[in-house]
Amino acid sequence: MAQHGGGGGHTHVASSQKALMLEMKSLQEEPVEGFKITLVDEADLYNWEVAIFGPPNTHYEGGYFKARIKFPIDYPYSPPAFRFLTKMWHPNIYENGDVCISILHPPVDDPQSGELPSERWNPTQNVRTILLSVISLLNEPNTFSPANVDASVMYRKWRESKGKDREYAEIIRKQVLATKAEAERDGVKVPTTLAEYCVRTRAPPPDEGSDLFYDDYYDDEDLEDEDEDADCCYDDDDSGNEES
Repeated sequence: MAQHGGGGGHTHVASSQKALMLEMKSLQEEPVEGFKITLVDEADLYNWEVAIFGPPNTHYEGGYFKARIKFPIDYPYSPPAFRFLTKMWHPNIYENGDVCISILHPPVDDPQSGELPSERWNPTQNVRTILLSVISLLNEPNTFSPANVDASVMYRKWRESKGKDREYAEIIRKQVLATKAEAERDGVKVPTTLAEYCVRTRAPPPDEGSDLFYDDYYDDEDLEDEDEDADCCYDDDDSGNEES
């Protein structure tokens, strides 16, 4: 196991490693729709790679976006950092890929930020809530304090024109198309319908695979009622992704 920190950090290491192992196990047994989680290096629990599938009926449909989650030594008392490796044009994503979102900010009282401490990180949050927040942010950007001002201005023009100003949408569609080659290289089939997107992607039981971490495995039992699954995993009545 990779060493992080020293001295008085050993207690934090043991505590955070246990928390991260439990979260990885939970995410394998009950995955979040539209995400695939792996470790960058199986000897290091503090760096996770995330593959994000663009939700259907949004600008990001058909996209395959890669990101890294880097956890601090005192997780879950401090938030992880979430950085996209794929080039992203979005009001709340910095040019280097870092995501600016309330849930990843430490719970300090900072009136200038416009965020309440209750909107920020606390130890009851976890990777699952982060992933859901990131998907929500992709579809509904926060233009109050943007990380990318140009993208924010462009998004507002698109929204205020009810989709007639296509510049924002066109840039994202080009980025989505650019991800197709990487998906092919990785041998990944990106879901493009709600039914495909809502299939829970499960890791195989331990006796079926030697690797503790991820294999592509789709379980059809969750598609007994596709319409019901579609409603619960993704709400496509979303002001952030209407087009006209």
